[in-house]
Amino acid sequence: QLVESGGGLVQAGGSLRLSCAASGRSFSNYGMAWFRQGPGKEREFVASTRGIEGTKYYSDSVKGRFTISRDNAKNTVYLQMNSLKPEDTAVYYCAADYLGGGNNAHEYDYWGQGTQVTVSS
Repeated sequence: QLVESGGGLVQAGGSLRLSCAASGRSFSNYGMAWFRQGPGKEREFVASTRGIEGTKYYSDSVKGRFTISRDNAKNTVYLQMNSLKPEDTAVYYCAADYLGGGNNAHEYDYWGQGTQVTVSS
């Protein structure tokens, strides 16, 4: 089970930190990712981190502004979002992929319920 938190309303240029707490065992074996779905848009990849070696990937739209990190001792993955823009407005979803961690949503086995992020101009 994945439970996201930390969403909310923020002005453009502001920051938010999303958290995703995972239940279960062997969290470090799971690649973890954040995806988002804006109003009227398809779900898109935001960032991911592989479980063991911790390699990180970012979409071009968030590179340099967002940072994904994980704390395997706490079974938690984070998304630090800085310099937020109105186009970052979306529902943000956490996902887990056993031994994976790429940018393809179809590879992810588990999904959270999502948390709303709204960026006002």
